[in-house]
Amino acid sequence: MTDRSKDRLIRIAEVRHRTGLSTATIYRKMEDGSFPQRRKLSVHVVAWYEGDVDAWVAGFDQTAAA
Repeated sequence: MTDRSKDRLIRIAEVRHRTGLSTATIYRKMEDGSFPQRRKLSVHVVAWYEGDVDAWVAGFDQTAAA
């Protein structure tokens, strides 16, 4: 299991900013398994682990460069 004790949780606005994707595209990519899953924090609050999003962006950058 991954140690998440130092991994920040970031909200959708920050995820959009880091990825350049719209909210709809993020959710569509989550559905098809090509984007990290969100974590439900409460009834109306979700967030993503910062490390997961950063790893996705790094992997996307490498794919685009190839």
